[in-house]
This record gives sequence, structure tokens and C-alpha cells, in this order.
Amino acid sequence: MHSLTVVIPAYNEEQGIAEIMERVLAVRPALLEIGITQLELLVVDDGSKDKTALIASKFCENDPLVRVITHTKNKGYGGALKTGFSQAQGNLIGFMDADGTYPPEYYPQLCQSIQNGAELVIGTRMKGQDSQMPKTRLLGNFFFANLLSLLGWQKISDSASGMRVFRKEILPRIYPLPDGLNLTPVMSTRAIYEEIKMKEVPIPYSERLGRSKLSVVRDGWLFLESIVWTVMSYNPVRVLGIIGLVALVVALIIFLGLLIARLSGITQIQTWGVVALFSGLILAVGGISLFALGATFNYLISIFYKKKIRQGLFGKPIFKKPLEHNFGWLGVLAIAGGILIGLVSLVLGLRGWEISRLWLYLLGSAMATLIGIQLILYWILMRVLKDITMRTINVNQDLSPD
Repeated sequence: MHSLTVVIPAYNEEQGIAEIMERVLAVRPALLEIGITQLELLVVDDGSKDKTALIASKFCENDPLVRVITHTKNKGYGGALKTGFSQAQGNLIGFMDADGTYPPEYYPQLCQSIQNGAELVIGTRMKGQDSQMPKTRLLGNFFFANLLSLLGWQKISDSASGMRVFRKEILPRIYPLPDGLNLTPVMSTRAIYEEIKMKEVPIPYSERLGRSKLSVVRDGWLFLESIVWTVMSYNPVRVLGIIGLVALVVALIIFLGLLIARLSGITQIQTWGVVALFSGLILAVGGISLFALGATFNYLISIFYKKKIRQGLFGKPIFKKPLEHNFGWLGVLAIAGGILIGLVSLVLGLRGWEISRLWLYLLGSAMATLIGIQLILYWILMRVLKDITMRTINVNQDLSPD
């Protein structure tokens, strides 16, 4: 048997708070049919300057399971929700906005998914149900959901939905959560990396009552920053590795173009050619550095969590051997290739080739050698970090009772 606490954060919502509370309380019979024996409603008045708290308090007079918690100062959307989470009595916790955009009538469906094994159920506004969401927000939600799907390697259609139900016991695994509107994307990101069983249930979305408090630009940037930094705290190579890989691909395209031009007999390059050359150099060295830095950070994260290294760039290992082993032989290969190109260029120069014919090869030799040195240095660093990680893991395993 389960009990559900619904938390509604409210800030200056006197126009719609009564209606949404009535709609939430009206789902009690439907919840009872699926085994939810108790519905508690918590309204967290987040320092409202209107009559929100007064209107909400009237529902407490005849219902002991309705409570209004008041903040003397505004703590933000996430801050209000966390206050409700901390005081919830139900073993299931749901939350939704006070503006009438989300349908509380769908709580039985969300709770049914919990009973079927899910730990976190998200009411998604992006899977075919009627939606009155503005196009700019639809586009933003589509972008953030696909970004999280890419970085988390798990398909998510609505990373920022404000209507959810989850088991209270998962709170320690998804905390800390921010105080702002970015609580929902951070919760989604942490849930993915904490391997929490998630499910999405399609819900309709209505136009809000009153003026929206969401700023597309400011809050959009906040959502982006929150998702990226949360992923960085679990799997840095997923972010830095993707950026580094893109940089390396662009650099490779640039150098292939320059090589083709050189083999075609073009020995002098114009302004844009110089720009491309220097861009390629920066992208190649920077790409390797970012990729290797992300992999190194993964070992540091493993030491912090006292667990084995987390999944890499594409959700599963590309190589059979550990990453640091590949960095070692790749570094040696790059240095050997750089030295070989340099020696061949030297021999050709001694035989009379002009520098205008050799400069690109000499530049490639230097770059390959420098990249090889980088890889070997990171290989050494990661080997040391791996030893530290495995030492911690092995000690914990050896000292734990069978």
C-alpha cells in the first residue's frame, strides 16, 4: 500500500491556487482504486505578496491532510519544492505547478507506473498529448531533452517537466538539487547517472493562468549550464570527450584539405589557408587535451564515488583494453610517426627540396610529436589514478563482510 504527497510550490498564484488544489483533491477516489490509500497535499507559499497563502489555508480547515507551509522570503521554485519534500509524509512524492498548466487528473497513471516498478515517473508534454505550450518553449524543451539524451545515453523526451511522481527513498541519491527553476533538468540528469528506473507518461499541457515567470533566454541558459555541469560531476569525458572529438574531426578535415592541395602542386597558401592551418593546429592539440582531460577526470570521479570507472564517451567501451593502455600505444605511434615524417623531410631537404615543398610535412611532424607526448603524459597520469582507484575499491571489498 502506498501514500502520496503532492507538493505545489506557489508564488503569487492567488488567481489559480484554489482551482488547482480542488483538482488535486478530487483525484482521491481514482488513487484509492489503484491502492493509494492516502493523499496529502502540501502547498509551499514561497514568500508570496498576494493572497495565495490565505486562499490555500482555507482548505486546511476541514482536511488534516492539507497543509500550507510559508516561506518568509522567496527561496525559488526548487527551494520551495525541497521544503515540501522534506516535510512530505507519503512514501510517494509528486509535484506540480500552481498555475494550472499540468493535469492532476493524471496522477493515478503516474502512480500506476510506480507500482509497476518505476522509481521516478515524469509526465511528458512531448509525446503526442494536446499541448498549448508556446513554440519557443517547445523548441527549448526539445533541445534540452535531446541534449540530455546525448549526454546521458538514455532517451528522454521531456527533461524539464514539472509534473512527476517518485519514491521518497530515492531523494538521497538525486540530491543535492538547486533552488531555482533548473531543479527538474538536474533531477532528470542525476536520475540517469544514478541508474534510477525512470518512465515517462504522456500528459496534456495547458496555457497557464496569469503571467509566466519563465524567461526563455535567462532560464534557458540556466538549464543548459545545469545539465552540462551535472553530467560533468558524473562522467566528464561525455562532455569534454564529445567536444574534443568534434575538434579532432574538424582538424583532420582541414589537414586533409591542405595535404590534397599540397599534393596537387600548391606550395603557397593565401589568407584563408593560413587561418585554416592555424585553426587546425589549435583544434588538434585542443581536441586531444579536452578528450584526455575528460578521461582523467573520470578517474577522479571514480575515486570520489569509490566505484569503478563510469561509462565512457559512447555509453560502452570502444576498446577492449582500458583507456589508459590505448593512450600509451597511441602516444608512441604518434611520436614515431612524427619522427619518421621529420626524418624523411630532412633527407628530402638535404637532397635539394626547397622549404616551400617541405614546410607542411615538417609542421605535421612537429604536431604529431607534440600530440604523442601529450598522450603519453596523460597515460602516465591515468595509470597512477587507476592504481589509486583500484586500491580504494579493493580495500573496501576486502574489508567488507561476506
